[in-house]
Parts: sequence; structure tokens; C-alpha cells
Amino acid sequence: QVQLVESGGGLVQAGGSLRLSCAASGSIFAIYAMGWYRQAPGKQRDLVARITIRGSTNYADSVKGRFTISRDNAKNTVYLQMNSLRPEDTAVYYCNGDISTYDIARSDYWGQGTQVTVSS
Repeated sequence: QVQLVESGGGLVQAGGSLRLSCAASGSIFAIYAMGWYRQAPGKQRDLVARITIRGSTNYADSVKGRFTISRDNAKNTVYLQMNSLRPEDTAVYYCNGDISTYDIARSDYWGQGTQVTVSS
């Protein structure tokens, strides 16, 4: 009933920038928070950045000062601006939404993931 569709991944050289987008659609009643997680090969999925309905944000220490999360509530969309990218940022990036619908109580939803590759 809720779909999260990511876009904006790709290949970039170290020091470059990328902007990820994630649009939520479906029978959404409320979005409490949205965020980005990433998973590198052989590693667990970790939080990158998260933003609440009130605009409060939190970031992984490794991306503070380089990444910025923002949201457009009218479009149910969250963005991740990634600057000064490093090879260690290479991972599959997943969008996450803390969402309730008209039929389902507040639940976690995930996008399909988008690959970000940073070459050295």
C-alpha cells in the first residue's frame, strides 16, 4: 500500500556530489519520519541520515558536514545531498519511511535501493 521509489544513484569520482531522491506514494495517512540507510557488501545496513515530520535531523558521524537530508512534505519526498564523496561511501542506499496508512498502523517501509559507487 506504500511504495518508496528512489532515484539519483550512480558512479562518481571521489570529491564529487550526488543527490538522491525518494518519493513515497500510496494510501498514506501520515509520514512521521523518513531516512536513508546504506549497506556495503558484507556489512550491515546502517543509518546515514533521518528527518522527522518536524524537521529534526540526525546523521551518522561519518557523513556529518558532507551530507544533508531534506524533505518536501507536499510531495512526500525526501532528498539526500551528498558532497565530498569518498570511496568508503560506496554502498546501496535505501530509503526508509515511518508511515501510517488509512488501513495499516504506523510501520516501516523500504525502497528497493539505489547503488552509489565512488571511485578513487
